[in-house]
Amino acid sequence: MTTRRRSLWLNLIAAAVLTACGGGGDDPTSAPGLPSSATPATEDCSGNCGTANSRLQVADVQAVIARAVAEAQARNARATIAVVDRVGNVLGVFVMNGASSTITLRSTAEGEAAIDGGLEGVAIVPATMAAIAKAITGAFLSSEGNAFSTRTASQIVQSHFNPGEFLAPGGPLFGVQFSQLPCSDLNLRTLGPGSSATAGPQRSPLGLSADPGGFPLYMDGVPVGGVGVVADGLYSLDTNILDIDTDLDEAIALAATAGHPVPTARRADRITADGKTLRYTDIEYAALSSAVASPPAFASLSAIGSLVAVTGYTEATLRGGTAFGQRESGVTADRLDYPGLDAFVLVDAAGNERFRPRAGTDGAEALTETEVRTLLFNALSIAQRSRAQIRKPLGLPARVSITVVDSRGEILGVVRSRDAPVFGLDVSVQKARTATFLSSATAASVLNDLPPAVYLNEGLEVLRNEAPSQYVGALQRFIGVPAALTDGRYAFSARAVGNLARPFYPDGVDFNDAGPLSKPAGQWSPFSTGLQLDVVYNAIIHHVAHVAGLAPDVPGNCSGISGFDAGFAVREPSTLLANGLQIFPGGVPLYRGNTLIGGIGVSGDGVDQDDMVAFLGVATAELGSNGPQHASAERRADQLEPFGSRLRYVNCPQSPFLDSNEQEPCRGY
Repeated sequence: MTTRRRSLWLNLIAAAVLTACGGGGDDPTSAPGLPSSATPATEDCSGNCGTANSRLQVADVQAVIARAVAEAQARNARATIAVVDRVGNVLGVFVMNGASSTITLRSTAEGEAAIDGGLEGVAIVPATMAAIAKAITGAFLSSEGNAFSTRTASQIVQSHFNPGEFLAPGGPLFGVQFSQLPCSDLNLRTLGPGSSATAGPQRSPLGLSADPGGFPLYMDGVPVGGVGVVADGLYSLDTNILDIDTDLDEAIALAATAGHPVPTARRADRITADGKTLRYTDIEYAALSSAVASPPAFASLSAIGSLVAVTGYTEATLRGGTAFGQRESGVTADRLDYPGLDAFVLVDAAGNERFRPRAGTDGAEALTETEVRTLLFNALSIAQRSRAQIRKPLGLPARVSITVVDSRGEILGVVRSRDAPVFGLDVSVQKARTATFLSSATAASVLNDLPPAVYLNEGLEVLRNEAPSQYVGALQRFIGVPAALTDGRYAFSARAVGNLARPFYPDGVDFNDAGPLSKPAGQWSPFSTGLQLDVVYNAIIHHVAHVAGLAPDVPGNCSGISGFDAGFAVREPSTLLANGLQIFPGGVPLYRGNTLIGGIGVSGDGVDQDDMVAFLGVATAELGSNGPQHASAERRADQLEPFGSRLRYVNCPQSPFLDSNEQEPCRGY
């Protein structure tokens, strides 16, 4: 057996053993000396436990920070600690004296060859931004049915699932790290122009984080926020889940959660995806170095560090959080459009609904208000019949967010299930826009007009420019269609776009060439993905400069921004790229006859469920022969077969419904 094949089999065997063992063992909350409050009394919440009292108070935030500081001191570390509520409001950021003021983004381990480009190696990012992003990730990925950490995120965004396995496809949420961006026009901002007071969902300064050290915070089985810690100077990820790490950030962050622990049955390591157990943490309470049962008084920390202001996010103060589902949180129960569906909608700080169904803006064939409402209602109805993939207890319906956009990318309506994870709101918009954009006849011209991504070296030195226009020709050559992205001939779903945006094509077939929208292997990383990052790269750096006090804030549109060397000048932005692209399944374009009129995106409880809810939400809407419909079969991207491997359009799970034994619900549409 060759060395390479022997290595392959050892990886596969080790991964199989890890998967078989994951999720078992002793109760991780039963460590000696753990405070009684760290053993959740409520293990049976399934989406309905939250009340107006499910919120972090100032005293809770103080205790979270105090526990983190105590653990950092016990480990002779200096940390930056951020606490957020469930919709991402920053409740406080504490910096210990001597903590590093910046972090370096790096996906490779010490001693490995560094990846050249993207956000790799950038070392000018304030540590406060990284801590907030970690806290928001823990909060946004979690619900009453699942508790995910930034270590979980690391496992599900890499080029293989599981990381380290050969011949395995990309993670199920491949690309989700570039959602919740600070330039998003869906997510709000607490401070500065367009501030929303406490309404959410709030933006994240670096998108979602895959760097261990971010956890959700719970209260009586209900997620109420998140905590994020930076102490090691790196913003990275775990590229090898076949071992157990000793991660400084993660240890300090876990200590911070002791007063607001996750219900054990909801931890990621009790949940599987594609038959593989997810990861939650590589350290448990018993291995902590501090006395989490008796944290120091917050007032005693003044000699150790201080609360700090973070431009655009928080003043140098503490505040309490909002209660999710109440008006002040920006997410509240619908009373107008979706009777009988326990639907929730987004509102602003004054309680006005932000995205109530409306008609399209793009001409005579535009979606009508009634059609938008019907599509959203029908898709949400499909979700409520569907079995959730990544939620406990088993047998619950999928909890999702759903968005409809028109062909210009204008948001025409957003609705969500009661307990859907918050991250899915921004992602559902991205998916709808991505499918619409790549299916349009103007995609090539928009990409050709975008300014290049100005990659930086460690500091403010230009490494090189990467023009988004390069991906136009690459895609046309790859699929063998010279007019692709210029004539609207083919309909691209979010899944099809994801197929083309993987570092190997077909996905997971190692040593094959990359898809045309991806960086090739050796240049690809979760911090350097290809078109997805290059469209928004300058906006991310623009926001870094803003938080550092060097530039005004990034606008509420991620596209059309020049690099720092051009002063972040803004060209005419595209609404279809306003919150970035998304490259995992759950979005399809909409047509009236042969005319592209928009798209629908779904995100929440499993990517195959996302695909099915989006697809069947349109296919079964009963809006008449001239109503919004799917692309005809002959124009769908799964008619393309580059290099002998057919693109996928949607992938619907078998026997997906709670109320039916139907095996293949998408067949025939």
